[in-house]
Amino acid sequence: MRVLGVDPGLTRCGVGVVEGVAGRPLTMLGVGVVRTPADADIGTRLVGIERGLEEWLDRYAPELVAVERVFSQHNVRTVMGTAQASAVAMLCASRRGIPVALHTPSEVKAAVTGSGRADKAQVGAMVTRLLRLSAPPKPADAADALALAICHIWRAPAQNRLQQAVAQHAQHAAKGRTS
Repeated sequence: MRVLGVDPGLTRCGVGVVEGVAGRPLTMLGVGVVRTPADADIGTRLVGIERGLEEWLDRYAPELVAVERVFSQHNVRTVMGTAQASAVAMLCASRRGIPVALHTPSEVKAAVTGSGRADKAQVGAMVTRLLRLSAPPKPADAADALALAICHIWRAPAQNRLQQAVAQHAQHAAKGRTS
């Protein structure tokens, strides 16, 4: 499975592509940051993020895009920008028919480090180790994007089994009501 991880942000939108399957060594195919100038107007910045993400989608052709789920922060301005960048990532993937998965920051940290309260340095260190890199990806947004992709690859098999079980239960319940 090839996954593009996106750590959304208006100034720095982290992107990283990981390929592999759960239980096997993973491979980093690319990592970087889509940047926009902080002094540009919001429309220009969103178009810049869209163009950058489209280039990543063209270059790596992921099977899925994993985006960090926006959570409530104290700074409304920051959360709005993050949500807008997140929406651009979801739009770019959906326009191409690529499935999108959302993962919370604590879910990603727990998957990669074993602790949902891990700090940026711990996430970067584990991403470096898991992908057999010589140094942690910089900036932290890039490492976070790779962590999102890793999280999805590792959690997708369990999530798929859970979704199948829920669907089967719903089918059996529906049959019971029609009998």
